[in-house]
Amino acid sequence: MYLDEIRGYSDLTIKSYDESLKEALDYIEIIQEDKHIVFNLMPYRIFVSSLNPKTISKKLSAIRSFTGYLNDNGTKVILKADESVKVAKTLPKPILHKYIVEALSHCDLFEKLLVTMLYTLGLRISELSSLKVVDISSDWVRVLGKGNKQRDLPLLPITKSLLDEYFSASNQKKFIFEKNGEKLSENSLRYIIKKVFRRVGLKVTPHQLRHSYASELLNGNASIADVSELLGHSSMATTQIYTKLGSALKQKNYNTAHPLCGVNNL
Repeated sequence: MYLDEIRGYSDLTIKSYDESLKEALDYIEIIQEDKHIVFNLMPYRIFVSSLNPKTISKKLSAIRSFTGYLNDNGTKVILKADESVKVAKTLPKPILHKYIVEALSHCDLFEKLLVTMLYTLGLRISELSSLKVVDISSDWVRVLGKGNKQRDLPLLPITKSLLDEYFSASNQKKFIFEKNGEKLSENSLRYIIKKVFRRVGLKVTPHQLRHSYASELLNGNASIADVSELLGHSSMATTQIYTKLGSALKQKNYNTAHPLCGVNNL
């Protein structure tokens, strides 16, 4: 339920997590200490060591997710032998603009603002959750990102108009998205995004909207240096994965459009 309703994972991912956890618990050394539990992953890592790095990384990710859930719910768990496995970066999966527009047509004001801010500002969900009313000006949004690095993002007129309408209809005291004076959690915002896109038959995460933002800018000929700065990437190399996505889409479109596509001999 947590992985489905809160994290928004697909049925296939949930099944994979379940299988990985059942397998791992047969090998993990579980040590009960005074105020916490230690999961020693070393026996399990030895067991899976012959698998490819991507598979190992996915299995460890399931364990980390489970551990995070336990810690969030009052059971203190510490992971031992939890070093990351280096894997090749995969291409991000942005949502097409037309699907975002379709989802927005079924939204109330709160939902519309949430989706629009993610899509027009390229925010991480943690950044959006922490965004304050004082961070908004007439033309810019000031964001505190990873490593407490500050960046200013241009505010599109459509987003500013939604914000003005939202502020007029609500009584936000500190945070843009809050309840009883406290900011809404990242999981609450994730759930709302999932609910919005479920109406149009899609499973979408907030981070995919960030991918969509970056992809649309680069496909519209924005410079990679500018996009890197807007996303708050510490290195431009991180942003370059989106240029690979653009190349992959161009190749796919070319293969579909060219009249000799599928012809092996002339």
